[in-house]
Amino acid sequence: MRIDPSTRRTWLIDEIVPDFRLEDAWQLPVQGSRDEFDDLLAIVAGTQGSGSPSWAARTLFALRHAIGRLLRWDDDPRDATTTLATRLPPAARERPAEPQPRSKSFRALYRTDDEWAAEIANRTVQGVMHVAWVPDPDNRYHGEMGVYVKPRGAFGRAYMAAIAPFRHRIVYPALMRQLGHAWTTRRP
Repeated sequence: MRIDPSTRRTWLIDEIVPDFRLEDAWQLPVQGSRDEFDDLLAIVAGTQGSGSPSWAARTLFALRHAIGRLLRWDDDPRDATTTLATRLPPAARERPAEPQPRSKSFRALYRTDDEWAAEIANRTVQGVMHVAWVPDPDNRYHGEMGVYVKPRGAFGRAYMAAIAPFRHRIVYPALMRQLGHAWTTRRP
């Protein structure tokens, strides 16, 4: 379920990327105990859009990767000065950022007891996928995902605007179904 970004609590990521926009915020279809955050991260890190059970989502990812390869959008412009790791506070640098995402486009950035972030950088955007384990009033927890983006120039802004309907109508709903299914079937 999409959530209003203004209702999302403040996280460490907000301090790291104040110049990024919280593009999308979702409540994930998962709920569990405090100690199940590792399970959620294993599922999220192991998920790839190109492996979605949704034919439409897989087709969109394949098309995007083909165009990106052809136009060299996915050449990684990161170096030691552009990775967000240089912005991490010392405590976040000391702890392993595991798990590493299965998708080669993303790199784990940091991990705390209740949040994890992975970054992506290409010629269209620099972005962060942020996953949080949020306490509920009934002593349970639910997952939330935020997508923070800093477009690279006018082309990056146009690209984000052009893909918005596909993200909201196809990609994210398919991802939510995939995560929900993985969560409910993770154990017998």
